[in-house]
Amino acid sequence: MKAVVLDGFGGLDALVFKDIPKPEPKEGTVVIRIKAFGINHAEMHMRRGEWAESAAVSGIECVGVVDSCPGGEFAVGTKVAALMGGLGRTINGSYAEFTRAPVSNVAVIESDLPWAELAAIPETYATAWTCLFRNLKIARGQTIVIRGATSSFGLAAVNLAVNAGLTVIATTRSEARFEKLRSMGVSRCEIESPDLSTRIEEQKQIDAVLDLVGNSTLLDSLAMVRRDGKVCLAGWLGGLAPIADFNPLLQMPSGVDLTFFGSFVFGTPGFPLSDVPLQAIAADIQAGRFSAKPSRVFRFDEIREAHRVMEANEANGKMVVVHEE
Repeated sequence: MKAVVLDGFGGLDALVFKDIPKPEPKEGTVVIRIKAFGINHAEMHMRRGEWAESAAVSGIECVGVVDSCPGGEFAVGTKVAALMGGLGRTINGSYAEFTRAPVSNVAVIESDLPWAELAAIPETYATAWTCLFRNLKIARGQTIVIRGATSSFGLAAVNLAVNAGLTVIATTRSEARFEKLRSMGVSRCEIESPDLSTRIEEQKQIDAVLDLVGNSTLLDSLAMVRRDGKVCLAGWLGGLAPIADFNPLLQMPSGVDLTFFGSFVFGTPGFPLSDVPLQAIAADIQAGRFSAKPSRVFRFDEIREAHRVMEANEANGKMVVVHEE
């Protein structure tokens, strides 16, 4: 099968096209004929050698059809999504014509949506849904601040939160992106800054904050929620530097909840992928309740260009790669 293999670590030329053996069926796994897959920042870090683990074939998610499933958990030909479970990290991932994923990290996603649109769903929507409905426990009528809202993850969270009946305040670094957010149902846009809590009208009244900017804004996020309000840290758009001299006694507000989610836990006993309603999310998109179209669609032979666009921060949303039929 054709695959993109990491030839060492480095720039775009580290992504090399090769023919490698197709994965063999194995108990407890599903071999998937890949139709399309999303592009993620994690894969850029893997290519550079900045990730703790990286397999020869990168790619942490995909959509496709079941090619074989020795345990019978999924019928051959079923449309499925797969994500995490070691894909691209400890086992060969989705930058190929086939992949073999653990059964625990595969979910049915039958839909009439084009493969390119289905490929924009798995990683971003599974993670956004879990942060919103599991960690933050959002409810209709609440007000949420989504920091870093024009990232692919942020846009998915905006769609889900608006569709769930919340008032959404979204932050972004550029006023030029306000119009897109408003068209998605955001009630108000704010320019992202580490002192947002001092400028926001609803200081100490916010029900929830989904912070995708990271450690540089986390204390500010905690400062804006009400008593019993919740903050979920789930992204590091502002960099990975830790909070300097963090002292909970002096810096943590009383009576607020701080929670964290990392999608690498999907497929573990506490976080089965089957908990995430990917099928219902696809149905909402197909019914037009919100749009989840990818910002850019690339052919398989354009993966280097997709990585260039991602590295240059030119994506403006979720990018996907589609195999030619």
